[in-house]
Amino acid sequence: MAKPFAISKLEVWQAWEQVRAKRGAAGVDSVVLGEFEEGLKDNLYKIWNRMSSGPIFPTRWRAAAVRARATACR
Repeated sequence: MAKPFAISKLEVWQAWEQVRAKRGAAGVDSVVLGEFEEGLKDNLYKIWNRMSSGPIFPTRWRAAAVRARATACR
């Protein structure tokens, strides 16, 4: 069965290389680079599979306060 989005595994690998080179921060799931690398092959496969299968609907969000003025936050 063909995937609806043409995302190659090479593209996912290259994106991972960029994140690792920039020493990316933990995401909303709090997984740091070292933890992600422990299961790298499986983790990259999961990402590729989800991205190429269709829309991704994140379940968790990271909230951040944005200063609108000196006293207000939104």
